[in-house]
Amino acid sequence: MPVGPPSPGGAGQPVTLRAGLGQDAAQGNFWQQIGGRPTFERLVRRFYEGVREDELLWPMYPESDLEGAIQRLTGFLEQYWGGPTTYSQERGHPRLRMRHAPFTVTPEARDRWLLHMRTAVDELTLSPLDDATLWAYLERAAHAMVNAPSA
Repeated sequence: MPVGPPSPGGAGQPVTLRAGLGQDAAQGNFWQQIGGRPTFERLVRRFYEGVREDELLWPMYPESDLEGAIQRLTGFLEQYWGGPTTYSQERGHPRLRMRHAPFTVTPEARDRWLLHMRTAVDELTLSPLDDATLWAYLERAAHAMVNAPSA
């Protein structure tokens, strides 16, 4: 995942996940442009509705902390796309590969994750450009999380 230059002040500072040459949010503020937190909450909650019904993915998610998982993914996506930096303030650097290492993420699991995320993105009814922008990132991120061969 692209990460901007280190933040002044060192450890504990928010991480800039997408920045343009002048350190402004790349491509404007996509988070704000597509509706801010309500849009990302709808996306993530709809995604988890699909995951709950998926026998391959559901065991990877903490049923007892589902709301926590929803808030973490929402916060991560918000920050990545130019919203509040709460995710880094609460959890530090995203380190997506490291955080997903304990889970067996096969190409099948990736494809199922993308299936549920595609359904959630479609229900947002974004403009074609915004949809393509969001989807391109989600696809790249999902492919990067694969850490095991096909079962």
